[in-house]
Amino acid sequence: MFDIAVFALATLAALLLLAYFQAPILAWTLASGVLLASWAAAFEWSGTANGIVLGCFVVLGAILNVNPLRRKIVSDHVLAMFRRILPDMSQTEKEAIDAGTVWWDADLFSGKPDWNKLLAIPQPKLSAEEQAFLDGPCEEVCSMTDDWDVTHERYDLSPQVWQYVKDQGFLGMIIPKKYGGLGFSALAHSAVVLKLATRSNALSVSVMVPNSLGPAELLLHYGTEEQKNHYLPRLARGLEVPCFALTSPEAGSDAASIPDYGVVCKGQWQGKETLGMRVTWDKRYITLGPVATLLGLAFRLYDPERLLGTKEDLGITCALVATNTPGVNIGRRHLPLNAVFQNGPNSGKDVFMPIDWIIGGKEYAGKGWKMLMGCLAAGRSISLPTSSVGGAKSLARVTGAYARVRSQFKTPIGKLEGVEEALGRIAANCYMMDAVRIMTAGAVDLGEKPAVISAIAKYHMTERARKIVDDSMDIHGGKGICLGPNNWVGRGYQVIPVGITVEGANILTRTLIIFGQGAIRCHPYVLREMRAAKEMQGAAASIEFDDAFTSHIGHTLSNGVRAFVHGITSSRLGQVPRGGAPETKHYYRFTSRLAAAFAFLADVSMLAMGGALKRKEKISGRLGDVLSMLYLVSATLKHYEDQGRNREDVPLIRWVVRDALYQAQQAIDAILSNFPVKSLATLLRWTIFPLGMSFRPPLDSRNRECAQMLLEPGASRDRLTAGMYVGKGEVDPTGILEAAFLATIACEPIDEKLRKAVKKGKIVPQPGVDLGSLGIQNKIITAEEFALWRRKEALRRNVIKVDDFPQDFGRAEILAKLAQETHPAAKAA
Repeated sequence: MFDIAVFALATLAALLLLAYFQAPILAWTLASGVLLASWAAAFEWSGTANGIVLGCFVVLGAILNVNPLRRKIVSDHVLAMFRRILPDMSQTEKEAIDAGTVWWDADLFSGKPDWNKLLAIPQPKLSAEEQAFLDGPCEEVCSMTDDWDVTHERYDLSPQVWQYVKDQGFLGMIIPKKYGGLGFSALAHSAVVLKLATRSNALSVSVMVPNSLGPAELLLHYGTEEQKNHYLPRLARGLEVPCFALTSPEAGSDAASIPDYGVVCKGQWQGKETLGMRVTWDKRYITLGPVATLLGLAFRLYDPERLLGTKEDLGITCALVATNTPGVNIGRRHLPLNAVFQNGPNSGKDVFMPIDWIIGGKEYAGKGWKMLMGCLAAGRSISLPTSSVGGAKSLARVTGAYARVRSQFKTPIGKLEGVEEALGRIAANCYMMDAVRIMTAGAVDLGEKPAVISAIAKYHMTERARKIVDDSMDIHGGKGICLGPNNWVGRGYQVIPVGITVEGANILTRTLIIFGQGAIRCHPYVLREMRAAKEMQGAAASIEFDDAFTSHIGHTLSNGVRAFVHGITSSRLGQVPRGGAPETKHYYRFTSRLAAAFAFLADVSMLAMGGALKRKEKISGRLGDVLSMLYLVSATLKHYEDQGRNREDVPLIRWVVRDALYQAQQAIDAILSNFPVKSLATLLRWTIFPLGMSFRPPLDSRNRECAQMLLEPGASRDRLTAGMYVGKGEVDPTGILEAAFLATIACEPIDEKLRKAVKKGKIVPQPGVDLGSLGIQNKIITAEEFALWRRKEALRRNVIKVDDFPQDFGRAEILAKLAQETHPAAKAA
């Protein structure tokens, strides 16, 4: 009996090793042969038994190892079944799936992330020219912009700011220098948007949009040489203000279903008969639309007279339309939650435009969806994630300062544990968000168009920004809810849902895109299987499907075994990078464990639910959450290495990683609790969590260390908020706050002297007389200390005050001021 147990354990260990290392079929066959021979010799099987086992082994080995035989007996039958159950994809779905590239997300989906590969990715850096632009024009335009003036008085940027933005090339950052643009890297583009976002949402959006998905991006990739040479220099110099019109009342997140249409026809243009289109559209939510001079327009193009070819329904098409074209209705505005960046509807009915207004010329008629999907990832990787990071940095700095300046119960509110908890979250989330911003922008600079990663960045950066602004508002209390020129939180609180909603509503991004697209694009074998089933025929399809399918089986078994082994060994066998920081090695191991668990769970979910998984959005959303957490951890760990392993930042790393791993674990638990096949769910739970769920949320002690970074001036605080605009002098409200923060800390020893004097009875508080005056009268503090204390008190009172207005909120005065600006003669009079 003992011998049987030993042999059984040895056999199990051998099989686990083969699966763990994803051994090829031949290795499995040879190992199985050795094991069978060992069993036969050890237990003296009879000749008949040996013959039966040997015969079965030879037949099975031949089927598995002789490729043509395996295809005929196994794979071709699976392929036939796969073709029957796999739903057909529309052309727009295919183009969306094929759009962009896969990058580190493929490593995570493999279940075996190569940490050496991650850390070997070059750290993205700004050029000297890019840094000079940030230090020069960016700082200048921020100093020129008064956000209260923008959001309450003008409902727009000032004419001076608009002109400066155009003159300095802000609208042409992505346009190459040969066309007159700045030709900036994605990292520089991101850094500019970040700094502007810390000053004014309207300013950052006005610069962000022309450099995201729109006319310039589409022209660079698909425009004719004539179109590029005409439009790009004008866009770079701000002579044209672009917008791109995609969203319609009937087609929001489902943008591919746009009802706007054009019909190919001949018509009169500038006195000549011209081949063109009559286009009818009704668009809304178009940023920069009300002030645009150049309208990028998406519509479905039809050719009933076959003037362009043999097809009638050509598909979605993108064109460039001058907004002064007869029939274009544009100029009215939306007001999205008091965010005053220019945004509004536009429309047209039977507007005639020449065929060569199609971006790329008539050859690109009907290719608009492919063009849009091909360009979406780069812009989505930068725009909203970066503006969210800018908001996070700004709020981290001002909220920490306010929590140190503002006192209640004779204590700075930042030292109250409830406030401290929120501050710690703000600091840690800010660190993680910046890490994701830099890593994702770096991917774009490496030539990637990371479709899935851009969705992860957009969703999670905007969601974390929402949490940060909520925490900041809670800390500021009444100061935060009273709008005015001295409120640095309120407008951010108002505008945060806009980022949540645009460029793919977050609910749909999470439930449909992150895992839905990732499961096909990032998985090492699924797309190959689908293409073999739907796009290939005959022997080529058979060979491709067989290779992908058999590899897929090995991949699934390997990840299942690895998840189990990591679970029972507390991840001690997980991969760590060579030369990685000792203080973070265990986090790489834990992340490797969850990557294997995720990959295994994803494969079993697709097998168990098939095409129904697409409709089970709660489960696919949670699978997307796990993939996202793995990416957030990866970016955080790489950021720590790239920044030189600053030990002061270790508390931030610990909070971020523990939080992400815990959230990933909880998402897996929710999937298993709601898995439709209960017996399979039980098996999955035993495999993934053999010793129970071991990941825990961040410790209170780590939270306190993170909060302290925002409550103290120094390198950690400056590093965490690097790249933001800090108000200059004691005129700007944030400049006053910064001065009050430093003065409060400098005067804490003086305040302590005064408190002790009161406690000992050396000073008797008197109504209407401040402690500082009593302190100097009683020689508790020196004249120099009194001067410092009095300045601190003046700054403190300035910081904690809130704004108030006359009954009309100053509208009469505002209108008079704007009228004088509009009519200089009236001003002179």
